[in-house]
Amino acid sequence: MRARSVNCDSFTFPVVLRSAGTLRRRRLGEELHGYVLKMGFGGLVIASTALIDMYCCCGMWSVGREVFDRVCDRDVICWNTMVAGYVKNGNFFSAKELFDEMPERNVSSWNTLVDMYGKCGEVGLARSLFDEMPARDVISWNAMVSGYVKGGECDAARGLFDEMPKRNVVSWNVMITGYVHGRRFSDALELFRMMQGSDVKPNEVTVVAVLPACGHLGALDLGQWIHSYIRRNRVKMDVYVNTTLIDMYGKCGSVEDARRVFDNAEMKDTFLCSTMIEVLAMHGKADEAFGVFDYMRRAGIKPSDITFVGLLKACSHVGLVEIGVEYFEMMSKDFELVPKVEHYGCLVDLLGRAGHLEKAYETIKSMPMEPHPIVWGTLLSACRIHCNVKLAEEVAFHLIELEPQNCGHYVLLSNIYSKDGRWNEAAKLRKIMKEKGVMKKPGCSSIEVDNSVYEFFAGDCVHPRCKEIYEMLDKIITRLKAEGYSPKTSSALHDVDIDEKEQTLLYHSEKLAAAFGLLNTNHKAPIRIVKNLRICDDCHVFMKMVSKYFGRSLIIRDCNRFHHFSDGSCSCCDYW
Repeated sequence: MRARSVNCDSFTFPVVLRSAGTLRRRRLGEELHGYVLKMGFGGLVIASTALIDMYCCCGMWSVGREVFDRVCDRDVICWNTMVAGYVKNGNFFSAKELFDEMPERNVSSWNTLVDMYGKCGEVGLARSLFDEMPARDVISWNAMVSGYVKGGECDAARGLFDEMPKRNVVSWNVMITGYVHGRRFSDALELFRMMQGSDVKPNEVTVVAVLPACGHLGALDLGQWIHSYIRRNRVKMDVYVNTTLIDMYGKCGSVEDARRVFDNAEMKDTFLCSTMIEVLAMHGKADEAFGVFDYMRRAGIKPSDITFVGLLKACSHVGLVEIGVEYFEMMSKDFELVPKVEHYGCLVDLLGRAGHLEKAYETIKSMPMEPHPIVWGTLLSACRIHCNVKLAEEVAFHLIELEPQNCGHYVLLSNIYSKDGRWNEAAKLRKIMKEKGVMKKPGCSSIEVDNSVYEFFAGDCVHPRCKEIYEMLDKIITRLKAEGYSPKTSSALHDVDIDEKEQTLLYHSEKLAAAFGLLNTNHKAPIRIVKNLRICDDCHVFMKMVSKYFGRSLIIRDCNRFHHFSDGSCSCCDYW
């Protein structure tokens, strides 16, 4: 316009100033301010308001306030912009002070303050303002629901959400995201199903929010339906949607679908490639993970620290110690990435699983940062695998000092004592747990059947088809015993007779889920189970035999990795 001598008017500068603010081009904004004054628009409220917004977006709220103070005929939009500018820059006290001075407020004024208090965790103040509002629009309700969600009060958020006179797509997205962040995955899926029955269509934000819930619960059918919905409704398949799909398919056990999404993605960045490597690692497909890393190097995609976490996990799950150490050294040597505590944790896991316990211990002691309890816990897990009681005691007692209420440390050491036949020490540890009020986390397994997710606990009797499930499990056990199955009573962790140990083992949560799956799924479909703890030795043997003698593939995700059982063998090759 300037090059062609086209005259600017009062509506030109707000547009270019907003662009300069969005890009945080401070110097350009200052030049534009000079043009505004030179062309005589400095006294107009519309131009001044745009200047205030630009300066606040660039972090120069004090200059924005100087402009604000010079405006004679401020309207409510000008006041709102300055209040919002203070909020953007974290100057909450000044925002509230100016809000109290406002001669006139509209719904946007109130929304800004409600949103501000919600974001800084002052949910009570946000609710007080919300209740005072003379009028509310959907943004007001969304801001208050969002405040509850950010404050971790999902039930209060849901109560307000249910009261809303009108909801838009943001309302649904805020509530679904809140449930996912609060790890209430079943609630997130239930709300998504409700949304499908409403007059509001999900968008790319919705699917990115809900897909992690499918992944955590192993709800593959629903995840596939959402993927189909994305294609049918032409939801934008950007890098975020593709990355979330890969993560969901990986966590649901369908590594083939994850790979298809990766291969078809037009745009591949560091995060998408790193997610693919992580998925391949958790399924024990180390060679394919290395292949994706090689692709990144050929394509000029710079790896991040997350990339190397995935590569180290891939090495750990298949015992490639030398290659793993090479990747660890490559981080700083070739890519100038400083190893973080997560990378040291992976290295300790790699060495520990392979039986190099002393090297793993030396690695922890030589860490340049304070070792996180998770790193010590990784070494303790390795002590359990290789039954090194002496080192386990040293590590466990250190961990108990660091985290006295973490049940995992007591349980792991108790398991090591029990495995070594040291029942008195195991009993003493359980007594200490009881005295300290430390509760053991119960084993839980979930399985998706006909778009519904069912949960089972060890010895569970609450399912409405409980009798039928136990009858099926007894049939399976009888058949497997005829084929040579003998419960591995070393996996039972109490000093009781053999019969009691067997009974304890036979009704683990994943066995109940497997029986339910055999009863209710197509005989050609794999049975997919998600378990919150590590699968025990006995269940591992049990699943291998089920896959062979019942001709069914089973895919089980435990807290460490995936196990693909087929025709009597497991993808982990008994290395887990």
